Amino acid sequence: MSDLLRGRVAVVTGGASGIGRATVRRFLAEGARVVFGDLHEANAARLVEETADPDRLRFVPTDVTDETSVAALVAAATDGFGGPDILFNNAGVGGAFGPLVEIDAADWDRTFAVISRGMFLGTKHAARAMIARGDGGVIVNNASVAGLGGGGGPTAYSAAKAAVVNFTANAAVELAEHRIRVNAVCPGLVDTPFVMGRDAAAIEARLPTFQPWPELGRAEDIAGLVLYLVGPDSTFLTGAAVRADGGMLAWGPRMTETSDPRGRTRRYTGFTEGTTGRRTVKRPVDGA
Repeated sequence: MSDLLRGRVAVVTGGASGIGRATVRRFLAEGARVVFGDLHEANAARLVEETADPDRLRFVPTDVTDETSVAALVAAATDGFGGPDILFNNAGVGGAFGPLVEIDAADWDRTFAVISRGMFLGTKHAARAMIARGDGGVIVNNASVAGLGGGGGPTAYSAAKAAVVNFTANAAVELAEHRIRVNAVCPGLVDTPFVMGRDAAAIEARLPTFQPWPELGRAEDIAGLVLYLVGPDSTFLTGAAVRADGGMLAWGPRMTETSDPRGRTRRYTGFTEGTTGRRTVKRPVDGA
């Protein structure tokens, strides 16, 4: 175990799987105490059980679209551990998909509720707690290369992630006087259940067509970047959106075509819940 984060308290949303899970584990390995939230209570229970360290890891069922729920997550870190010093806004969903003219407005709104509103609520309540303590803090938002240009993902998801990038810059400016740094990570295609789903083999086979780096990203790669952003070596870094995409954006994003080799997002519209444990809803597009 390292002492890099010893004495610090971290809050992680969407911490039960994928990048969130890897980051929870990395924070613990570096000496932090962690409170994480998620909708998928079975996945969360497995992480708590395998970690077996109740003095340093606690789970709070959390719906990031609900302000009361997010406030309770942050309060658990404050009441239980005296924090937070760190917030990783990681929770997300695949959200609305399908042709733009077929997307249901409610699915669009829920995409933004989870990705954009959830990130805002986490920042709002964690920053309040950090300001009250007077010791500064660090917030990292999980954005995406999809939020940096066209062709990186479904339209609603990409637009919501672009909002995360812009919010990060503005929050960094506003919170600097309180010595609270705010940055975003922008992953490319990472080998997680959220991204790979049932098409893992097909996506990996097509890797050379959309990314110059010869291996898929791992959740642990992004967790390492988050660790750098919350650690002592990045104290002059705020308002940044840092890409970790295997050179995808430098080459030109091809994610939508590659991550959907069966063309479902052209033949169906609906909403995918990612790793929340809730079922994807899809409806066929007329004429498809």
